[in-house]
Amino acid sequence: MNLFEIIAIAVGLAMDAFAVSITLGLSSKKLTAGKIMLPGIYFGVFQALMPMAGFFAGVFFADKIRQIDHWLALALLAFIGIRMIKGAAKNTAEDAPAENPGAANENPFGFVKMLILSVATSIDALAVGISFAFFAVNIYSAALITGAVTFFIAMGGVVIGNIFGAKFKTKAEIMGGTILVLIGVKIVIEHTFFQ
Repeated sequence: MNLFEIIAIAVGLAMDAFAVSITLGLSSKKLTAGKIMLPGIYFGVFQALMPMAGFFAGVFFADKIRQIDHWLALALLAFIGIRMIKGAAKNTAEDAPAENPGAANENPFGFVKMLILSVATSIDALAVGISFAFFAVNIYSAALITGAVTFFIAMGGVVIGNIFGAKFKTKAEIMGGTILVLIGVKIVIEHTFFQ
């Protein structure tokens, strides 16, 4: 996997964090530098840690399943990508915290809520970390790139959500899911026809 592919995967993974950050921006009447950076820090750290956890789990199993690793990578990336696309297509009322009558009374940037959101948006990165193990990716640089990309995308999401509202949320999730599926297909083509 080359640098461009790792960055593309990082962007795809960051779309969940971007979508959640938009809703955080929507729920905040007045943005401060802290409110803009906080989701970036939480989501970025978890998006960096989860691929590392998946990678080290994958390294343990890599020798046992090397014959089918590219198919497994496709399955993992496609599963994540399709789930993101389906989630975007649902477009439920829960996705707009501004319409939730209880939302006004709770702190959307509270520690417990941010921790839960960070874990929820980074579970996909755990699976991607497993696929990184099959291709001997330098996990430290991949994790750093993934965390940094998520940090900036999440901050952008808070600002965009605060300014423009929820109209970009669904498109971001669909784009992220599509990127992950296409990278999975590319991996299978490379390993099937070019090795």
